[in-house]
Amino acid sequence: MRQSAALRSVSAGALPDEKGRNAIDLAGLVLIADCAGALFWPDERLLVVSDLHLEKGSSFAERGVLLPPYDSAETLIRLTDLIFRYSPRVVVALGDNFHDRRGPSRLSDADRSGLAGLQRGRDWIWINGNHDPEPSDGIGGIFADVFALGQLTFRHIPAAKAAEGEVAGHLHPVARVATRGRVVSRRCFASDGIRLVMPAFGAYAGGLNVRHAAFADVFGTRSFAAHVLGQERVYMIGSERCLAD
Repeated sequence: MRQSAALRSVSAGALPDEKGRNAIDLAGLVLIADCAGALFWPDERLLVVSDLHLEKGSSFAERGVLLPPYDSAETLIRLTDLIFRYSPRVVVALGDNFHDRRGPSRLSDADRSGLAGLQRGRDWIWINGNHDPEPSDGIGGIFADVFALGQLTFRHIPAAKAAEGEVAGHLHPVARVATRGRVVSRRCFASDGIRLVMPAFGAYAGGLNVRHAAFADVFGTRSFAAHVLGQERVYMIGSERCLAD
């Protein structure tokens, strides 16, 4: 709770979007950045989440690292809330959907059933990631390395060359912000209006500071913003105002 309060206090120096709609402009489109870490394209009723890393807990357990085995259930509950909130026509899961290629086989019957319910009545596109490069049987949806619709292109790893309208994941962006004598670290979207990198959505997913060189590789010399996830909204903060590790 103290972190959320601290982040809210950053708002005086942040750049709020119009009408508090958490808008992000990308390639001439207005998209909605949800503070749960999802992106919604209203015109297409398309919802994007990235890096779910389902079954990360069970993957670690197989290697003798014991974590509470509830990460998939928690992630799917949060995803269910988003489905009810936006009623999307299309859902794009932007890669590293499972923590490893055998993750789908470890999914509990309850979580598998819940996932099937979320897919019912809508298109569900699994983008292949580096953690789960092979399509999986028994989890529904369709699989692709890249998905393009209108002005936007969805892939897991950002392309090596600048690609206008690209929405990617993989890097798990996190912003460190100083406010009132304390520092908070929160997941964020990173975007320069041309390309966008999604925050990781998975309950156990880690993060990479937006001041890391990997983000300079994506955005080059162009300035970009960290759209930081707060408890009730998203705060846009210039990346130059974010702290390095």
